[in-house]
Amino acid sequence: MTRRLVVVSVDALSVDNWNDVLTLPTFKSLIESGAYSNQLSSVFPTVTYAVHATMVTGMFPENHGILHNHPLQPFVPEKEKQWYWYRRDLRAQPIYDVARIHGLTTAAFLWPTTGRAKIHYNLPEIVALKGENQALKVLRNGSTLYCMELELRFRHIRQGIGQPYLDDFTTACAVHTIKTRRPHLTMVHLIDLDDRKHYYGTKSGEAKAALERMDRRLAEIIAATKAAGTYAETTFLVVGDHGQLDVNTRVRPNILLREAGLQGQESGSTEWRAYLQCNGGSAYLYVKDGDVDTRALAIAALEAASAASKWGIERVLTGECLAALRVGSGIAAAVEAKTGVTFEEAFDEPAILEIPPTVGKFANHGYSLDKPNYTCVFIGAGPAVTRRGVLGPLHMVDLAPTMAQVLGIPFPGCDGTAIAGVGAAAQVKVGKYGS
Repeated sequence: MTRRLVVVSVDALSVDNWNDVLTLPTFKSLIESGAYSNQLSSVFPTVTYAVHATMVTGMFPENHGILHNHPLQPFVPEKEKQWYWYRRDLRAQPIYDVARIHGLTTAAFLWPTTGRAKIHYNLPEIVALKGENQALKVLRNGSTLYCMELELRFRHIRQGIGQPYLDDFTTACAVHTIKTRRPHLTMVHLIDLDDRKHYYGTKSGEAKAALERMDRRLAEIIAATKAAGTYAETTFLVVGDHGQLDVNTRVRPNILLREAGLQGQESGSTEWRAYLQCNGGSAYLYVKDGDVDTRALAIAALEAASAASKWGIERVLTGECLAALRVGSGIAAAVEAKTGVTFEEAFDEPAILEIPPTVGKFANHGYSLDKPNYTCVFIGAGPAVTRRGVLGPLHMVDLAPTMAQVLGIPFPGCDGTAIAGVGAAAQVKVGKYGS
């Protein structure tokens, strides 16, 4: 039997959605006929690009090189920052490269860090910055002719990058590709739920409505495999990348370093000796040139601030605690935010802002993995899923080798291990998943 795999990443699908997921028809059908867990542990920091890099490489961030959504860019405004958009940013081999090497056809839709990747049908997640054209940037970094075809067919669905229209566009592109190209590996990244949680909170009606839209999109993707005649040989994996936690306070911790004399104006420009790259629920401390004295000063300032509740610092991680995060050796320390606090890289006063009830953001991520109710969801169903029911605790590094196991291709040398019973055999009787 030919093995096919559809991976749908539902951004921010986590344990707090589980009770709602169980009531939605497509999710429920996949769960009842397959294997599942609401204890999928993510990687630190729990931000989209770092986690999606782990999903496809089976590596911790220290090994795949994506430590954040974007590279370190001190003092660059958020809307002007470059992101880790490109395949060249990955230091480890992703599953879609391995699949292609073994003669399989691949497709990806808004999957992070796939710009200019050697994916047969590639619509990458990439955003035009000031002075750039969005359509041209996608065409240059994706499968040019195919992206043009998708744009002409489905541009009427999209309204810029606004939700829920963007996810509807992404789904339409994936459905069309499954029907007409029948790829062996299809990867889809859907963002609607994450977006609604950010702006309305984790328990909002808007977030619940987004989850209902996700159920409908999953049904459309499954129906596409039936229309293509590939349903009986397709395994579906639905995964979340991180949770979100509601927030009520925004903190700008680089102001703390400025007050400690570690940032300031020199010769008309802003210079830094120590800098905090913020991840929402955490931050990385970088020290210029690895200066030992500067590192000591910065850590002392942060630890002193952690004793003052207004800064929202839960703890400062160094030494063995930092190493345990698996983020590599280039970071001097990691700073963890308290629940209810989100860190920002903005530099204008005030340093601490209470969030009014009429203004987002209301939820964020990037927190440490030991926060309660912060694990992700994994659902697997289809001919390669020989195990049924609850799987128990899983880890994000296990997803790439599991994908390889489903596809029947080798995937050596990663940090994870394939999930038992997901991909071990493709001859089992097909259940009524997604019907």
